[in-house]
Amino acid sequence: MQTEDLIPADKFCVHSDVELSFIQSLQQSGLIQIIEIGESGYLQRDQLKELEKWIRLHRDLEINLEGIEAVSHLLERVKDLQNELSLLKDRLRLYENPA
Repeated sequence: MQTEDLIPADKFCVHSDVELSFIQSLQQSGLIQIIEIGESGYLQRDQLKELEKWIRLHRDLEINLEGIEAVSHLLERVKDLQNELSLLKDRLRLYENPA
């Protein structure tokens, strides 16, 4: 991982107008990862989209941390079910279209 892919968590919080404690709570819940280098915490650039989604849910819809964890779990479950459905459709096509 290169340092240009890391964003200081405190600067992100100032820019996004969000408390660092909220970001730390998301990390404790396993929803994001904060990388500690020295005394500072950094966010990976590729997880910013996900982080911004959690912030919007919290801020705009007033969903608390437990609710965000539930939403995360449900979104993962939907993704798993979509993958399973896609796999089953592919298997079904094998039987519908014999060679």
